[in-house]
Amino acid sequence: MPNANEVTPHALSQVQHRAVSELLRVAPVADDLARRFRAAGFSLALVGGSVRDALLGRLGNDLDFTTDARPQDILEIMRPWAEALWDVGIAFGTVGAQKNARVGDAERVFQIEVTTYRSEAYDRTSRKPEVSYGDSIEEDLVRRDFTVNAMAVALPEKEFIDPHGGLHDLAARVLRTPGTPEQSFSDDPLRMMRAARFAAQLDFDVAPEVVAAMTDMAGRIGIVSAERVRDELNKLVLSAHPRKGLTLLVDTGLADHVLPELPALRLERDEHHRHKDVYDHTLIVLEQAMALESEGPDLVLRLAALLHDVGKPRTRRFEKDGRVSFHHHEMVGAKMTKKRMTALKYSNELVKDVSRLVELHLRFHGYGTGEWTDSAVRRYVRDAGPLLGRLHKLTRSDCTTRNKRKAAALSRAYDGLEDRIAALQKQEKLDSIRPDLDGNEIMGILGIRPGPAVGQAYKHLLELRLENGPMEHEAAVAALKEWWAEQEG
Repeated sequence: MPNANEVTPHALSQVQHRAVSELLRVAPVADDLARRFRAAGFSLALVGGSVRDALLGRLGNDLDFTTDARPQDILEIMRPWAEALWDVGIAFGTVGAQKNARVGDAERVFQIEVTTYRSEAYDRTSRKPEVSYGDSIEEDLVRRDFTVNAMAVALPEKEFIDPHGGLHDLAARVLRTPGTPEQSFSDDPLRMMRAARFAAQLDFDVAPEVVAAMTDMAGRIGIVSAERVRDELNKLVLSAHPRKGLTLLVDTGLADHVLPELPALRLERDEHHRHKDVYDHTLIVLEQAMALESEGPDLVLRLAALLHDVGKPRTRRFEKDGRVSFHHHEMVGAKMTKKRMTALKYSNELVKDVSRLVELHLRFHGYGTGEWTDSAVRRYVRDAGPLLGRLHKLTRSDCTTRNKRKAAALSRAYDGLEDRIAALQKQEKLDSIRPDLDGNEIMGILGIRPGPAVGQAYKHLLELRLENGPMEHEAAVAALKEWWAEQEG
C-alpha cells in the first residue's frame, strides 16, 4: 500500500477491490445472519477490525458485527442458528457465537461477535467503562477508537459506511481518531495503548496529533485495569513489528506507567562510551529472538528478551579502571521481572518461566569460552529444564556486538555447547536427572525415618550425580554411607 503522501484514487480503488473479494468469501455466513436479523426487524453490519482487515486482504475467521438489536434479541436470533453461544460480554452488549459453514470447497469455523450499537466512557475514577446503547450506526462508529476501525458494511446489501475517512487513512497507513484524540482517550484511556499495538501489528504510523494527546494524557492509563493493560501489551509484543509499538510507548511516556523498567534502560553513557545503550540493545535482542522462532510468536521468549536486562540500571557500577559493570544484574532482573509481571496479573506459570529465563540468560557466559565439563553441561540443562530450547534462543539473541569476529566466536562456542548437550543426552536424560538412590532406598540403607536428613542425603547424591554422571548401585551406597558417617562425626 502507498505512503501517506501519495494516496491516490487508484490506491483507494485497490483496497476497495480487495475488500469486495474478501467479503464475497465470507458472504455465505454474513448474508445468512443478516437476513435473520432483517426478518426479526433489525439491521446488521460488518464493522471495525473485520472491515479493516477485509480492506487489507487479511480477513480471517473472526467476524465482528454491530446491530440495533438489544442483547436479548441477539441471543434469540442467533440461538437456533449458531453451533454455540456465549454471553460473557453481554454486560457490554456483546454476544459471541461459533458458526460452522462451508465456504467454497472448505468447511470453516467462524468465531462471531455481535454487539449492540453503543457508546462507552470512563468517569475520572472508574476502572470499567460505562456502557450505554445507541440507536444508529453513525453514533456507534463515532465512538470507535480509530478511523480505520470506524468503517462498516451494511448487510446483506453491502453498503459501505465510512463517515470518518477511514478508507483514506487505511490507504495512507496512518492511525487517527474519529473525533478529537483527547475525547477518544478520555472515553477509554486504553486506546492509547491500542494505538501502539495497532502501529506494531499493522506497521502503521500514528498521526502527530494522536501522539501529542498520548503524551499529554499518559497518566490517564492508571485508571485502566491491569488485566486490560496486560492483554494489549501481549498483543503488541506478539505483533510483527513490536519495536514500533514499544518505541511509541516509551516516547509518549505511557511505558513509565505500564512498564517503567523499559524506559529505565535508556542509561546515559559514561564519558568514555564504554558500554552500549541498553535500551536499544534490548530491542535488538527482541528482534533477534523473533528471528529464531520456529513455531510462530512465542510470548515467553519475547517477554524474556524484552526484560532480560532490566536489572542493569540498579546494578550499574563505574569501576576504578574505567569499565562499567552490572554484577548480578540477572538475579536482580529476575526479581524485578517477577514483580512487574505479577502486578500486570500474568499467570503464575508465565511469571515463573519468564523470570527464570532472565535469571539464566548469563549462565553461558559465566562458564567462559573454555572447555565445559560434563558436570557444567548437566547443571546447565538441569537448571533450564523445559525452558532449554528458549534459553538457547535467548542466549544467542543476546549477542548484539558489531564485531563480526567476536560474534562468530560466541556463536561457535554456543554451537559447541549444544553439541555437548546432544552428546550427553544420548547417554542420559539430562533434563530429568535424579540421584542414583531414591528416598526409600536412602531410608533403608541408613535406617532412618522420614525427615530433613533424607532430603539432605538426596541433595548430596544429586550433586554427585551431576558432578560424576551415573553411578553403579554399590558405588552410590558407599558414597551415601561415607556422607552419613561424616554427618554423624
